[in-house]
Amino acid sequence: MSTRGFTGRRPPEATRERLPPGQYLTEDFPVLQIGPNPRIDLATWSFTLSEGSKPLKSWTWDAFNALPRTRWGGDIHCVTKWSKFDTAWEGVSFDALLADAGIAAPTDFLLAEGYDDYTTNVPVADLAGGKGMVATHYDGAPIPPDHGGPARLLVPHLYFWKSAKWVKGLRFTKRDEGGFWELRGYHMYGDPWREQRFTGD
Repeated sequence: MSTRGFTGRRPPEATRERLPPGQYLTEDFPVLQIGPNPRIDLATWSFTLSEGSKPLKSWTWDAFNALPRTRWGGDIHCVTKWSKFDTAWEGVSFDALLADAGIAAPTDFLLAEGYDDYTTNVPVADLAGGKGMVATHYDGAPIPPDHGGPARLLVPHLYFWKSAKWVKGLRFTKRDEGGFWELRGYHMYGDPWREQRFTGD
């Protein structure tokens, strides 16, 4: 039962300014996934850049971790409406991967592919220029399996379903191909500030 004039508790203005529309702030780090954690052995782990079915460059775990490192800190937003502020990530930038492979991105689009066969599409422009990385550490420690460790994609300015867990590669595609959720009604891009949750948003 509400009383006249009751408007509920509103977050402070500084919080509201950082929350995209429809989101709420959480102090937790919720775990959301479509299946069990895949078993990943670092002795056989590999990460591959490919163009279609053609491999362009692969790294073992040791070779991957010898690449230049980068850090990013900021807010992340899940399509299920939680947002988490001031997260801290470390890994290898998309730019560093291309540089080590000695290539420029061959197309404008790609699919991130996970060890769990999950896929999601991301435009190259949303990874290049320091916008995205393959993260191996969260909050100063290796990413735990529940959050996609040993490595996950990080595209922090898009809804977090684009930051594929247990990532094993990036496959360049000639056109913008939908991944697992995009083929099931999620938005092809997923900008939290434009509330692009589902097809047609």
